[in-house]
Amino acid sequence: MGRVYNFSAGPAVLPEEVLKKAQEDMLDYNGCGMSVMEMSHRSKMFDDIIKNAEANIRKLMNIPDGYTVLFLQGGASLQFSAIPMNLAKNGTADYIITGQWAKKAALEAEKFIKVNRPASSEDETFSYIPDCSDLNISDDADYVYICENNTIYGTKYHTLPNTQGKDLVADVSSCFLSEPVDISKYAVIYGGVQKNVGPAGLVIDIIRNDLIRDDVMEKTPTMLKWKTQADNASLYNTPNCWAIYICGLVFEHLLNNGGLEGAKKRNEEKAKILYDFLDSSKLFKGTVRKDSRSLMNVPFVTGDDELDKKFVAEAKENGMENLKGHRTVGGMRASIYNAMPKEGVEKLVTFMEDFEKKNLK
Repeated sequence: MGRVYNFSAGPAVLPEEVLKKAQEDMLDYNGCGMSVMEMSHRSKMFDDIIKNAEANIRKLMNIPDGYTVLFLQGGASLQFSAIPMNLAKNGTADYIITGQWAKKAALEAEKFIKVNRPASSEDETFSYIPDCSDLNISDDADYVYICENNTIYGTKYHTLPNTQGKDLVADVSSCFLSEPVDISKYAVIYGGVQKNVGPAGLVIDIIRNDLIRDDVMEKTPTMLKWKTQADNASLYNTPNCWAIYICGLVFEHLLNNGGLEGAKKRNEEKAKILYDFLDSSKLFKGTVRKDSRSLMNVPFVTGDDELDKKFVAEAKENGMENLKGHRTVGGMRASIYNAMPKEGVEKLVTFMEDFEKKNLK
């Protein structure tokens, strides 16, 4: 069996070119006689790998000098705890709730600080991004928190919230490196890499330097203190060397293919193919309000649970994997990250058209 079109929300599809390069290097990286998985994280060889990875993500995202890049373990979910521990001064933060991950982050933060929720879209199963232009932001909020792209629900902030001068913290796990961003608008921008950048087990934090400090919440674990990690250039303990190496290859791949402007153009083209079909379909229906649609995750339904199951099963038989939607939304979800080729989306739409003809009552 050849490679399938993998529409998984994460761990997700990686560029074939990157996988082939990793395969080529697997037994012997750069003539050193060993794999990246075997080499010391203190070696000159790995030092070059992590430094090149950081230099390339800085170039890709145009990260200003006043920000630190950290390659950390524990995924985005461990940062749900690290964020309040490192940022709390007044002991209050505002969380805008647009999906499961923002909800989970807020609940975790409540173990350490007071959390206010100035806006939510839970009233309509998180199918839209609320208007965040004039929110009731807490006067004493240490930061305002968002999950910028909601993997499960297929929504995306197209305008960042008006935080009224408060620091913005954003989980960008499922839209990481999908389009250009202005880093200066964020205090902290971070994401688990397993959706759009690399293998699971790594989170990348980009943190404004003044927020990396010693006077963090008392009893913050050493490993969760950003200053510990920054002072040791992400090498306080053995990092996820393999994931950092693969991410480095993905950064190079993106730089060689038009950078983030190129990625955005390709992602818009792919999403348009699928959304245009959904908007004209008599059987399939998108679940997200048009002004909140994500370029990365596209949920859709037929309105009939049995038909949805049939669709997922037949799609699998036709080489399209992981199209089942999240249990909270049902139906289907196509995650069309950077590495999903346009041909994969075209094949999906052709299959949907055929399925509609055969199953429309």
